Amino acid sequence: MSDLTAIVKAYDVRGIVPDQVNADVARAIGSAFVQTLRAGGEQADRIVIAHDMRESSPGLAAAFGEGARAEGADVVEAGLGSTDLLYFATGRLAIPGAMFTASHNPAQYNGIKMCRAAALPIGQDTGLAEIRDRAQAILDGRAKLGEPTGRAESRDLLAEYAAHLRTLVDLSGIRPLTVVVDAGNGMGGYTVPAVLGDAVLRALPLEIVPLYFELDGSFPNHEANPLEPKNIVDLQAAVREHGADVGIAFDGDADRCFVVDADGNPVSPSAITALVASRELAKHPGDTIIHNLITSRAVAEIVRENGGVPVRSRVGHSFIKAEMARTGAVFGGEHSAHYYFRDFWGADTGMLAAMHVLAALGEQDRPLSELARAYERYTSSGEINSAVTDQAGKIAEVEKAFPEAEVDHLDGLTLTFPDGSWANLRPSNTEPLLRLNVEAADEARMAALRDQVLAVVRG
Repeated sequence: MSDLTAIVKAYDVRGIVPDQVNADVARAIGSAFVQTLRAGGEQADRIVIAHDMRESSPGLAAAFGEGARAEGADVVEAGLGSTDLLYFATGRLAIPGAMFTASHNPAQYNGIKMCRAAALPIGQDTGLAEIRDRAQAILDGRAKLGEPTGRAESRDLLAEYAAHLRTLVDLSGIRPLTVVVDAGNGMGGYTVPAVLGDAVLRALPLEIVPLYFELDGSFPNHEANPLEPKNIVDLQAAVREHGADVGIAFDGDADRCFVVDADGNPVSPSAITALVASRELAKHPGDTIIHNLITSRAVAEIVRENGGVPVRSRVGHSFIKAEMARTGAVFGGEHSAHYYFRDFWGADTGMLAAMHVLAALGEQDRPLSELARAYERYTSSGEINSAVTDQAGKIAEVEKAFPEAEVDHLDGLTLTFPDGSWANLRPSNTEPLLRLNVEAADEARMAALRDQVLAVVRG
């Protein structure tokens, strides 16, 4: 019997196929998805489903659709797509949706990302727990699943998705750029050609050098997680080999993008957040920008310098999206290379972020390394994980160890010191881990603070 508490995470469903995620589980969740939306008074007579390139994805998506149709809902089968294509579909069609993907997880995993109409998020506190409980009742035999009565229709939304993105960023007037794109055998290999293929029949001054565009859910070349340094080594080498201006890597479901400059050096997601925020504020003066609390403090500084209003959020896409909706923010960014746009229903899209980077680079003559330098003011540790059994107790211990720091508990513990350096320590949602991020004005101060906190955490 499947125990859904093991696979229903804070923001999505994710587990190993077929032991944890299989057709029965997908079918039950499809039914529960429709039930839960209707119980909340929402429209769920029609939903849209897309899936990534993993071998198990088409069958799981079909089973989910059967569960939804058993509740009388009609299903739009979008077929292959990136997660941001699914978000586009829920916005364009104004219906709820589900995406079958395990993002950057290894090949044996799969999962489901669900949202309301117009890409509004569903997390543990906004419906996912109810979906889990209703689906568990079906799997346990406490609730019955009827025969499918809703209709199914296939609809290819790729061309509409690509056309919409091209209306949001104009690349026609930029200088010629050579761009290496590493799709990691994930969905970027499907969406990049649609959005920028042959530089849209040579109307755009872009030369795209493709790397691992073949769709392959076994990830034969490297894991599709560009935040891991080992997974961008091939991209860095290809950028140098081709004398490219920029390199872009997408994760497995292409909702995140990671950028390297012409020398192959990574450009931090915080710098990309600040860069895109500056561009959006130029179009929308005085608007709000969301950033999570472990992006660089340079982000808030640059937003203010450009006349915007920075709003600090907890880590995680459901929190960012909720703040985007609450404030009407024009843009939001995270340290994990998720970027959110009001023009994209407040949802995250790696492709649109990449297009902004290309536009910013191509609208001026400096190399990306020089352009990015204006947005990278401080030194950060990156995320450091420590296995800890008593997470709350250890966080309290760290707080007590630094009485000179200003404290807040928006997400775990954030300590801010008189010199502007800061440390955030927060528990993992899914594992017995504490995650530490530290930033300071220079490497020496950052390393000293990092080591002081870790000494308490691991002592």
